[in-house]
Amino acid sequence: MYVQSKDLMVANLVVIDPLPSNGRRLVREPALRVEPHRRRHHGNNGTIDRQGASWWSSTSQVSLLNTDVINPDSCSQVRIEDCYVVSGDDYVAIKSGWDEYGIAVGMPSEHIVVRRLTYVSPTSTVIALGSEMSGGIRDVRAEDITAIRTESAVRIKTAVGRGAYVRDVYARRMRLDGMKRVFWMTGDYKSHPDDGYDKTAVPVVENISYQDVVATGVWKEAARMQGIQGAPFKGICMANVTAEMTKERKVSWNCADVEGVSAGVTPAPCAPLQGTHAGSCPFPTDTLAVDQIAVQQCSYSITIPATTSVAGTE
Repeated sequence: MYVQSKDLMVANLVVIDPLPSNGRRLVREPALRVEPHRRRHHGNNGTIDRQGASWWSSTSQVSLLNTDVINPDSCSQVRIEDCYVVSGDDYVAIKSGWDEYGIAVGMPSEHIVVRRLTYVSPTSTVIALGSEMSGGIRDVRAEDITAIRTESAVRIKTAVGRGAYVRDVYARRMRLDGMKRVFWMTGDYKSHPDDGYDKTAVPVVENISYQDVVATGVWKEAARMQGIQGAPFKGICMANVTAEMTKERKVSWNCADVEGVSAGVTPAPCAPLQGTHAGSCPFPTDTLAVDQIAVQQCSYSITIPATTSVAGTE
């Protein structure tokens, strides 16, 4: 899958049947959802208005919750780049199934590239991993990200019952302004499709790297990183990270059940993340198959009955 912004507006919501990997699905869908196990695409490439013309004309886009922009769900080889978006929820929300349903389907989201994005969302994050991640999430590469007045840059959400893993996540060259916090991880995201989830299915979160991050106007805390008791989030690496707080705080890092290393991080991270390393964090150097795709552009215009039209290039 490849997404590039080209002045397109998505006009109407689509209601779909429950996904086999999710058990059930909220009616309000993201502007673009890709679900290979259902072979269905929602929305189109480009600048996306999030909720349809009628919602868009009557409500500010940043006030709408549960309005993710792009949700790669159980997808492999995804490339998202060169976009400017304002929304009321996560921009790129990577998922792979919910609790026992996602475990049964077992399709991970992997080999995902996100680059050259600018995002505004006072209530959410640029890149979210989970919370529906029961098929696994791995090899996510994000770089050259700008976020303005956004709740956080990268957020990992999971809980006991999800199972599977979030691993090998790499983010670098991020410029952030007016953030609530820079990084956010939680292992206690209290949301389940039903009571049938496996309480012994404990997710693994490991090998998460952040490098060359500059955040100004951080008004809540530098980071909130809370793993799972008895199953800490491991292998967190941070290098050359600066979070400029709007005012001095006694505690700028809120951490529990995490382990990692850091170098050149200001303000100093919590003790479990103060392991030393050579001064840089890993970022893959291999080329993914999706990066070898050359996309041709064509013009099109679609007229929708009544009052709404869609126009743009792909």
